[in-house]
Amino acid sequence: MIPYEWFEQAEVRVAPHIQKTPLTREYRTGLLIKWENHQVTGSFKPRGALNKVLSLADWERTAGLVAASAGNHGQGVALAGRLTGSAVEVFVSEHAVPAKVEAMRDLGAKISFVKGGYAQAESAGREYALAHHKVFISPYNDGQVIAGQGTIGLEVLRELNEPVANWIVPTGGGGLISALGIILNKHTPRPRLIGVQAAASPFTYSLFHEHTQTGVQDLPTLADGLSGAVEEGSVTIPMIEEYVDDFFVVSEEEISRAMAFAWAIYHEKIEGSAAVGLAAVLTGKIKERPSVVIISGGNVQPEVHEKIVARFAGEQWN
Repeated sequence: MIPYEWFEQAEVRVAPHIQKTPLTREYRTGLLIKWENHQVTGSFKPRGALNKVLSLADWERTAGLVAASAGNHGQGVALAGRLTGSAVEVFVSEHAVPAKVEAMRDLGAKISFVKGGYAQAESAGREYALAHHKVFISPYNDGQVIAGQGTIGLEVLRELNEPVANWIVPTGGGGLISALGIILNKHTPRPRLIGVQAAASPFTYSLFHEHTQTGVQDLPTLADGLSGAVEEGSVTIPMIEEYVDDFFVVSEEEISRAMAFAWAIYHEKIEGSAAVGLAAVLTGKIKERPSVVIISGGNVQPEVHEKIVARFAGEQWN
């Protein structure tokens, strides 16, 4: 397991390069919402990528950095590469969101497209890094990445002045929820830690409930950043088993509605991956209050967001 001190060290390391994002208190609904869509690059991912890259030796950064990403992690690694003068190459699925691909390019990353989904992109990235003696930066299967992602938890805890029932976390590979599990385990009373994922690609959900990823469907989803299988032997798997209390999935319709709700009520543009926790609350899957809801990012293709908002324009939000 990751030492608690790593999170404190990560906070010092990344603080000059990231934003302290807002935490909204909604006393009517009992929700405390952490808006990581206000983070640099538009998602929480730079926290982990920066901490990892800044902790590398000079010769490792000089060798070059490689990542596989649906987009947000790749932007984080590209930003870290720009800050440290390191070359970055990101392997992405041929189905990657165009806006995320362009954002990675804008930060100086070289993009290599791979046929298939995220799993194929990660496999290709790892093979390339090994063959060319470069450093592969995993989006979740790395202690320093996890430590950086956990700085969200330290920020939220400083602002909480009351106990909460749940922390609700979008979960793919499990880096963020593992980090929060370690941090929250130090606090009494300990809130329940709940993961949420898209039903279209429920690999981590299956690992939690069935202890296997065999036979799990992998369909296109608005929550592209949470899709795909978890790497076999990932350090996050035992941490999810130890620290996570429950796990839910939500449909594409429920994700869309949560995205529209965030825009209508808060005027916040959030991506599908970020909306899953809010979707679980809106559908009544998670009822206990107060609850912390992590909104992990806002990098959604503009026309996709516009279409979703227009479809729910007449909705009467309770």
